[in-house]
Amino acid sequence: GVAAIPNQPEVHLRPNKLVAYKSVAAVMASAQRLGVTKIGMVGNEQFLK
Repeated sequence: GVAAIPNQPEVHLRPNKLVAYKSVAAVMASAQRLGVTKIGMVGNEQFLK
């Protein structure tokens, strides 16, 4: 799996109000099953206002 890669890539998810949460959760779950440990949300600042 991806976990065996020495310099594992980072997965960045950008929030989009048109995407259902279950779709985002499915992507995150798939990445986790593949051994991805570097998952982050970018662009959340827009929702803090």
